[in-house]
Amino acid sequence: MLLVAVNALVGATLGQERTVLPLLATEEFGLDHYSGALTYILAFGLAKAGANYLAGTLSDRHGRKPVLVAGWVLALPVPVLLILAPTWGWVVAANVLLGISQGLTWSTTVVMKMDLVGPHRRGTAMGLNEAAGYLGVAGTAMATGYLAEVYGLRPAPFLLGAAFIALGLGLSVLLVRETRDHARHEPGGAEAPDRKGRSDREVFVLTSFRDRSLSSISQAGLVNNLNDGLAWGLFPVLFATAGLPLGQVGVLAAVYPAVWGAAQLVTGALSDRWGRKGLIVAGMLTQALALALIAAGSSFPSWLGAMALLGLGTAMVYPTLLAGIGDVAHPLWRARAVGVYRLWRDGGFAVGALVAGITADALGLEVAVIIVAALTAASGVLVALRMRRNDHLPTPALHTPRGT
Repeated sequence: MLLVAVNALVGATLGQERTVLPLLATEEFGLDHYSGALTYILAFGLAKAGANYLAGTLSDRHGRKPVLVAGWVLALPVPVLLILAPTWGWVVAANVLLGISQGLTWSTTVVMKMDLVGPHRRGTAMGLNEAAGYLGVAGTAMATGYLAEVYGLRPAPFLLGAAFIALGLGLSVLLVRETRDHARHEPGGAEAPDRKGRSDREVFVLTSFRDRSLSSISQAGLVNNLNDGLAWGLFPVLFATAGLPLGQVGVLAAVYPAVWGAAQLVTGALSDRWGRKGLIVAGMLTQALALALIAAGSSFPSWLGAMALLGLGTAMVYPTLLAGIGDVAHPLWRARAVGVYRLWRDGGFAVGALVAGITADALGLEVAVIIVAALTAASGVLVALRMRRNDHLPTPALHTPRGT
């Protein structure tokens, strides 16, 4: 539960930007083109993707806690840079630091919970972890929308982020304990065929391409975060240009991660009982439908329902994808597999920023949203065709990934 609380603070640190930064780009820095305004998400996504990969490798070699603490330390300058930024380049630099911090801290809390909980309740643990993180995102997105409306876009919203970073660092240094040795005692860890471990290259290839389930999960994660990058970077602009007041924009920015966060308390546990594949396929198709409804919407009530549906679809896949990685990867290289998966998944932020920004500039916001909806539906179909069933069951072959 301490790690759940820490990850809520990790999410809250990200949430300080969700409502404010897209509006800061257009109102204070005069970035009229969508692709220019989305440079901060591109920088964030690339930095976080790389940090995810490093987090898995470093936590296997040096332990989980040092990586967690390092991630919080790197977050310390972020609110200061955002408050003082005289040019957009400062905002981009802050998001590079934030991306690295998020990659190290969030990845490590995921791996630490997998270490502690064992194989039978992995989906439940991931649901708790991701629910805490995204409820933190949602609560802070709503709070910063209110602060921005009352006190302006700077500095008030980012002072809240600074408080969350200080608290997260303090808890991680003083109270969090190392969990790496728990993975070594997980059933199957000592006797399984992979007891000598795999090289970093082998883990990367298995997770990305060779293993049917791991690679299906990786591509679905990338497309899911492509959607999140779209929601983060363009939806506040879409809603504001439609004439909605800043408070309602904050509500819409918050309801998506709020539903996403809360529903994961249920969907993560359901994946332990029902299996991972069905929830992933249904979740991707639900997201595609929600995006189509957002593109067709024109009022606060219609967008509110569509954003809630988008959050529900995301909740169906987010903890399930992480649990699926833990099902297949051996405990001795699981942290690295999680890192590779999160490398692909958070690379979706960068892909989303490029696809959505360029398309919105050329064809308009609504067309950009429709194209992403089609990509999301195609991703769900690919999972349905390729991913194995029943990988969540604790069989002796569980940790020996099979090829195509």
